Amino acid sequence: MLTFTGRSHRLCDGFSRRDFLSVGALAVGGLTMADVLRARADSPTKSTPKSVIMVYLPGGPSHLDMYDLKPDAPAEIRGEFKPVATNVTGVKVCELLPLHAKIADKFTVVNGLQCIDTHSAELLMRGHLGGPVARPVFGSVVSKVRGGSSGDGMPHYVALGGENGSDPGDPAYLGTAHRPFKSGGGENLRLVQGVSPERFADRKQLLATFDQLNRDIDSRGEMAGKDVYTARAMEMIASPAVREAFDVSKEPKEVREKYGKGTRLLQALRLAQAGVSVVTCSVAGTVLPVGDWDTHGKNDGRKFGQFEDYRQRLPVFDQVIHTFLTDLYARGLDKDVAVVIWGEFGRTPKINKDGGRDHWAPAGHAMFAGGGFKMGQVIGDTGPKGERERGRATPYTPANVLATLYRFLGIDPTATFPDFTGRPRFVLDDPDVITELV
Repeated sequence: MLTFTGRSHRLCDGFSRRDFLSVGALAVGGLTMADVLRARADSPTKSTPKSVIMVYLPGGPSHLDMYDLKPDAPAEIRGEFKPVATNVTGVKVCELLPLHAKIADKFTVVNGLQCIDTHSAELLMRGHLGGPVARPVFGSVVSKVRGGSSGDGMPHYVALGGENGSDPGDPAYLGTAHRPFKSGGGENLRLVQGVSPERFADRKQLLATFDQLNRDIDSRGEMAGKDVYTARAMEMIASPAVREAFDVSKEPKEVREKYGKGTRLLQALRLAQAGVSVVTCSVAGTVLPVGDWDTHGKNDGRKFGQFEDYRQRLPVFDQVIHTFLTDLYARGLDKDVAVVIWGEFGRTPKINKDGGRDHWAPAGHAMFAGGGFKMGQVIGDTGPKGERERGRATPYTPANVLATLYRFLGIDPTATFPDFTGRPRFVLDDPDVITELV
């Protein structure tokens, strides 16, 4: 069921009037995704909208066992896996990622991101943690700049969800109207059975009445934000194009079979193709075997140690990501859709006593694809032991990743917005882009 909600599953704001608006069967007519895309292509005035898909790998995937292997390091650092050559000279990946090796010209890995040791996507989504005022998440900033939704009802910010604290979806001082729409599945983007469009319109009028009664007691503008949010939800319900975009069953059977359990990535690609500006999702246990990426060893409550876990997880991850990225290019979206795939930090160079690796904040990593960026390279040098960035005086951080994505979307990463007190706040403390990508 598709759910439109004014709050994140982890950041509760205490709204009591209505926790969510859910919708079930709207039998109005049949504009397809192809119709929408054809109309956009034929328009002489509108350029193709730019979109970002952000894929979160919760738990902290190991850079040393995926894209930054150190085969010449001592055994207690290099681990059990060997690097293999790819279709790009000088670029190597883990031997358990052979499909990645075939498309290394279609992605770029940034190693040595300076992160923090916390199991949360907060830093990745906000670009900053700490301070007296929380920054808005990336998708909320884009929603604010682009105006919440497009003319055909398509939202600018959708969070498809996933395991272990994915996108917090917190707009902070930008307001409730810029929370993400959260989905549990596009096939149920319809009115409840027995509710006609006319009755639906009556319910909208009733809802407007209740909203008016509460405006006078809304001290922080939350009700006004909820009104805008609800209006967008209604717009989405009435839009065949939106329902079409969410519904992966419209894809050919052979395409869905290639994605396997990675349906969330297929849905993200459809939404971006239809004009959603930012789509976030998490990839862990429902897509991959074993669970999340927080592997320390056999004594962390898991049946297997880290390397056994990765022997099960990486081949499935390889297949899903290969399908996703090749589909991005096959649809001709590689200039207009940017993808970033990342976790909250890397893993310790030295293998611990339990046969795994622990958290390591100085060496996070991110994979980029599409966006018209320079592909087929590895950015960053973590040295012979994979400890930390050594090629730059100041390592890149998640803020630089977000700055690059803002710039791609045509948004100034030095922009400010007023907080609750009216004080201007920068979107990012460090607005520098990753120059090697652009």
